[in-house]
Amino acid sequence: MYKRMLDLDLSSQETCFLWGPRQTGKSTLLRTLFPDAVVYDLLLSDRYRRLTADPSLLRQECEASGLNESTQKSPIIIDEVQKVPELLDEVHWLIENRGLRFILCGSNPRKLKRSFANLLGGRAVRYELFPLVYPEIPDFSLETALNHGLIPRHYRSKSPMKLLQAYVGDYLKEEIAAEAITRNIPTFNRFMEAAAISNGEILNFNNTASDCGVSAPTIKGYFQVLQDTLIGRFIPAFRKKVKRRLISAPRFIFFDIGIAAQLTRRGRVKEGSELFGRVFEHFITLEVLAHSSYSQLDYPVSYWRTASQFEVDLILGSDIAVEIKSSDRVADKHLKGLRAFKEEHSCRCFLVSRDPKPRKTHDNILILPWQTFLERLWANEIVGA
Repeated sequence: MYKRMLDLDLSSQETCFLWGPRQTGKSTLLRTLFPDAVVYDLLLSDRYRRLTADPSLLRQECEASGLNESTQKSPIIIDEVQKVPELLDEVHWLIENRGLRFILCGSNPRKLKRSFANLLGGRAVRYELFPLVYPEIPDFSLETALNHGLIPRHYRSKSPMKLLQAYVGDYLKEEIAAEAITRNIPTFNRFMEAAAISNGEILNFNNTASDCGVSAPTIKGYFQVLQDTLIGRFIPAFRKKVKRRLISAPRFIFFDIGIAAQLTRRGRVKEGSELFGRVFEHFITLEVLAHSSYSQLDYPVSYWRTASQFEVDLILGSDIAVEIKSSDRVADKHLKGLRAFKEEHSCRCFLVSRDPKPRKTHDNILILPWQTFLERLWANEIVGA
């Protein structure tokens, strides 16, 4: 059992959406936090059929319970809410007329939007659960994280390959493909593989479209499907321009290291390889994105790159620059991007590496071992200090 960093603090006062990709631990977290809650699990076929046939049963059963705003202790949980979008009308009525609180849990917010479901008009707070993060795992193993990924079941498995194959084959290449509203499943599968190969790189929709044999607008739509279904997300370019001409296309990264690995069939990540460096950067980036959400600081995360090829991996907010290198001995050549950014912007600069100890350069760039950086990040000492 992992102690998760997500704090559903507002659930004692407000109705909440809790979103997250499949198997990230949403149901387990809710059972742990609210052991006495009434749960409508729509993965159970009998409950799904009943409520699909007559969504008003939810309201009738809540009315029969006698619960109201003053007597309700635990929120009412509806798990996989996107499977019966019509339930949200009943939820809306119960919030407005009985003051009840719900946690509406699911893995596919796109399905609700596509069905024009009632999204409660701002009456529900949104939370997102990510795969496991560094402070949630006792005796954290970087090697395991980079090779298994951080979906809880996959991370702790001694043989994660079959689990990853099932996740990609049964979920990503079927359910997510269905969300793309395409009959050309082989093309969408080729797109998924191409997207994973270019994971973390600057997007070129035309090149990906050429590789997949479809139009650039179609590819752009496919990427949007992946973001809307929480399978990945865009990292925008930092746009505050002072002197240098900037690259403006976004990057895209998958929500989990292991899933990207399975899509590319890349094999084991070996320390010191070019692949190790790319996967290490993916890992640190996912930690930063999770921290932005869990800390409720919600700072924007972007990257900076100039037309002359100076680059910084992550810009947190507008004044914190973070470069990520898998080297165990950072040299001056690794600092060029941070120094170029510092010339134009007043900022704090960090380089995250596998150096054994923290050190500071003459121009105040702080070089931190990855463990130290993550400890400070999750203690709100990097952002929020």
